[in-house]
Amino acid sequence: MNVASTNSKASKGEMNSELKAAMIAEFADDMKALDIETLELKHKTSITDYFVICTGTSDTHVRAISERVAEKLREKGIRPFRRSDRQGEASGWVLFDYGDVVFHVMLEEKRQFYDLESFWENMQTDPNLVAEE
Repeated sequence: MNVASTNSKASKGEMNSELKAAMIAEFADDMKALDIETLELKHKTSITDYFVICTGTSDTHVRAISERVAEKLREKGIRPFRRSDRQGEASGWVLFDYGDVVFHVMLEEKRQFYDLESFWENMQTDPNLVAEE
């Protein structure tokens, strides 16, 4: 999904978690983020619909990706509920919680260590979260 089609839908007040996740992934890609993955979690947990996870090549790159994505979303009136990183420290992981989408930017070693993709892919579907479609 490209941002042009996302922009037209977002401007009409039709922003949903899928569009938000697509925008985050595209904005991260614009900043040369590596290995961008979007995990659909809405049938596995009630905390969020999607995780967007990507890798930065250095602490500076991680910070630049996260700040640019946040800036682009702010331009569209989307603000995070919470931001988690260690200001002034080289933590190697920045997380922005947009409610229905959680955005993670990590250094490769942090991403391999925590392996969020495997954890969530192996998580069983919660039958209480599966709505009749």
